[in-house]
Amino acid sequence: METNEITREIIDSAYKVHASLGPGLLESAYRTCLAYELRKKGIRVEEEKPLPLVYEEVRLDCGFRLDMFVENRIVVELKTVDAFNDVHIAQVLTYLRFSNTHTGLLLNFYVKSLKDGLKRIVL
Repeated sequence: METNEITREIIDSAYKVHASLGPGLLESAYRTCLAYELRKKGIRVEEEKPLPLVYEEVRLDCGFRLDMFVENRIVVELKTVDAFNDVHIAQVLTYLRFSNTHTGLLLNFYVKSLKDGLKRIVL
């Protein structure tokens, strides 16, 4: 599958989860259900994937954790917040850099309509 196709499947699955569960749950509930939906489609998903931080010769093996890493090329960061702010975008950009990937999705499940809680970020 192409990156755009996978991204579309992630977004479609996120809409399904949001429509079923609605806003107001914990991030972990949405992550688990979204991962389930993607796996049903045969899409490879890693949840809470450790992402090391490497600085010169210093390596922190658990510097960060990706909410979801899909098909080894798409970072998915889930939120349950009133609105995105610059820190959320910076977080995804950092994850993209450290994981050597180019595409990320920032999904906010706290909104009434998921279209208002969706941001695609590309390096």
